[in-house]
Amino acid sequence: MKLNPKNRIFLAPMEEVNDIAFRLLCKKAGAGLNYSPMIHPKTQKEIHLQDKPVLQLFCGKKDADSISAFMKKYDSKVSAWDFNLGCPAKTAKKHCFGVFLNSDLKTIEKILKLMGENTKKPVMIKLRKSSYTIKIIKIANKYCDAVAIHPRTQSQGYSGEPDIKFAESLKKYTKLPIIYSGNVDETNYTKFLKKFDFVMIGRKAIGNPNIFSEITNKKNYKKITFADYLKLASQYNFPFRQLKFQAMQFTKGLKNGKSLRLKIFEVKDEKELRKFAKQEDF
Repeated sequence: MKLNPKNRIFLAPMEEVNDIAFRLLCKKAGAGLNYSPMIHPKTQKEIHLQDKPVLQLFCGKKDADSISAFMKKYDSKVSAWDFNLGCPAKTAKKHCFGVFLNSDLKTIEKILKLMGENTKKPVMIKLRKSSYTIKIIKIANKYCDAVAIHPRTQSQGYSGEPDIKFAESLKKYTKLPIIYSGNVDETNYTKFLKKFDFVMIGRKAIGNPNIFSEITNKKNYKKITFADYLKLASQYNFPFRQLKFQAMQFTKGLKNGKSLRLKIFEVKDEKELRKFAKQEDF
């Protein structure tokens, strides 16, 4: 199925950052598609999908039997499905998920086939640069509707320079749309859109949903603040630690950001945090 978002600028998948309140703000600001955090198909946690995101599966060899039921449960609430084969974190290594599953081509094909059988919506994969990337893309050509590439290696994590030439070289192996991820921001996104079909914005969007309004030139747009985040978050019963975490993120890039973070560090509960956000207006 053809990927048909409202624009070519996406919110990248980010664990902890991409809660439902943050995603809704990014959608309001102009993100063409939101990605959910990584979600295991056997999860018992409540999943908030009011923004109809791309739901990102994070699983491995032992989880194929749970994918069908999970997808049937949530298919009507998402815009697309994604299989994460790029996460380099310790959790991924422990369970052989993400980039650590890349060598198991049989399992990858089995999961992608299952995903395609259980939805009529777009199915995608997210990859990193590795010796298996091209082999996986050849499998994806049979089952997927788009490929996302973050051209850093597992050992690089999120440091060092992404290999843009490697990402471009993938065009030789697929006719699928390519979604580029890696150091994309408001200053360079047009450069990447000349090379790729879509782009993802990750770290530059943390605490800054307004980056999407800057890029999409939304007219009569009121700047989003942390108070807007809190207002939405109140509907979802987030733990205080999540609210405090997001408060820290919203201070980044501000002239008084460091002093604000020091004050937020001292905040003891949600009531105090809400009062502080109202006073400081960040």
